[in-house]
Amino acid sequence: MSERGNVSISEISKSLDISPATARRDLTTLAEQRLVTRTHGGVAALGTGYELPLQYKIARQADAKIAIARAAAGLVMPGDSVGLNGGTTTTEVARELGKSERFIRSDGDYGVTIVTNALNIGYELSVRPHVKIVVTGGVARRQSYELVGAVVATTLAEFAVDVVILGVDGLSGRYGATTMHEGEAEVSRRFAEVGRKVIVVADSTKMDRMTFARICPLERIDVLVTDVAVPPALQADLESAGVEIVIAA
Repeated sequence: MSERGNVSISEISKSLDISPATARRDLTTLAEQRLVTRTHGGVAALGTGYELPLQYKIARQADAKIAIARAAAGLVMPGDSVGLNGGTTTTEVARELGKSERFIRSDGDYGVTIVTNALNIGYELSVRPHVKIVVTGGVARRQSYELVGAVVATTLAEFAVDVVILGVDGLSGRYGATTMHEGEAEVSRRFAEVGRKVIVVADSTKMDRMTFARICPLERIDVLVTDVAVPPALQADLESAGVEIVIAA
């Protein structure tokens, strides 16, 4: 449906081997959750700029995101301070950092410091005794669990962070790193400003894609961690901008 923009009940029934009544009931549920729009005899996708709530993104490219997260976490050194914005891939990075024995110290002190505007990341890592968690203030967005607004910028202005790891919705030579929501783009831009090293984590579906709000140009990115080879034109743009490309195994 994402390619065509619409699908009929009969097509869904045939492809999923379910009854038309079941298909109709499930589509009604999706429409009530504002994930699709009901049409006569089927459904239509919402616009390409529509942002799915975080809980519906988790299963997308799950294996790729876990591999990317593992590779990105491997670039963090014990004792580093790490900035993380919100999103499914950065959440996986947080989990990798939280469970890694590399950051456990014999003296019981913190082995890594995480600065984040993502409420879910702060919640998950708060139980890890070797992780120091700093959660910015701000206004919460229900779609992503991220805090946005002027309070976030004020908080981040007080920090100098060793590594910033950013999840994005799009990456292209012309527009650089982009995301769906302008408030989240502003926060990610602030993260990039206070980070000594900026790592973008993005699976193949984000490559050569432009979304609404710009975060930063390619020149501000030090490393891209992704799951497969980058399209040749984008690879040339990344190399020209001095971005190191890491393909997660």
